[in-house]
Amino acid sequence: MGGGALIRLLPLLLVAAGPRQHLGPPSPARAERVVTLAPSLAEVVLALEAGDKLVGVTRFDDDPRVAKLPRIGGYNDPQPEAVLAVKPDLVLAEPAPANRGPVETVARLGVPIEAFPLATVQDIEDAIAGIANLLGVPEKGRAVDEQIEKARARARSAAAGKPRVRALLVFGLDPLVVAGRTGFAGQLLEDAGGGNAAGNAEKPFFRFSAEAAVRAAPEVIVLCGIEAPKGRAPVPGLDKVRVATLRSTALLHPGPRIPEALDDLAAALKSP
Repeated sequence: MGGGALIRLLPLLLVAAGPRQHLGPPSPARAERVVTLAPSLAEVVLALEAGDKLVGVTRFDDDPRVAKLPRIGGYNDPQPEAVLAVKPDLVLAEPAPANRGPVETVARLGVPIEAFPLATVQDIEDAIAGIANLLGVPEKGRAVDEQIEKARARARSAAAGKPRVRALLVFGLDPLVVAGRTGFAGQLLEDAGGGNAAGNAEKPFFRFSAEAAVRAAPEVIVLCGIEAPKGRAPVPGLDKVRVATLRSTALLHPGPRIPEALDDLAAALKSP
């Protein structure tokens, strides 16, 4: 995911998602034609070995396995006409004020929608289990969730007994957007052996002033889905702080790629 895509994702990141929501007519007992409104949700379907049921994804989906599927818009601007054109019997979404209007339009037009929050690791695991049930493969959902928990246990074991590295997980530079401790990114940072320099804010992601970042005194700035600006430090006043860039987009896609995200975070925390 490039920087432009991340900028469009920020409205979702900055809002703590609520509970799972259902809109429109009843969902089918076993969905066969599925549209996903976020790359994370498409990756869940793929991890459940149900990729043959995907009939539409967002323009930000970059998994090669969905390269030939119709694009139905973005996170915040799914196009109802494009969704209806692929004749889904179920739409999977992530609830957020930014996409509420188009999502409600699709529901009013007669397509069932299940909206899953992905704010915390528990949310993600619940979403995987819920989607597995909707697709008729509950046992595969349990297996994916077990893989996630095993990866978290391995990461915590590897970090045990080592000093925690104070890190600032940065998802946006203008404005400065960082991960808090309560969201999936903050939780995975802790699993990987990091200490969240952004403090104890209760939001999963939030705007952070440069002055507050300087006071936080991070040992490393981890750039998540963005690149460091040329010729200057990513955060003014932190010119001498080490900067690391995540190796993949896994942390930007809260879903079955959590094990990969943990590896990326552990690598970013290590001194070169």
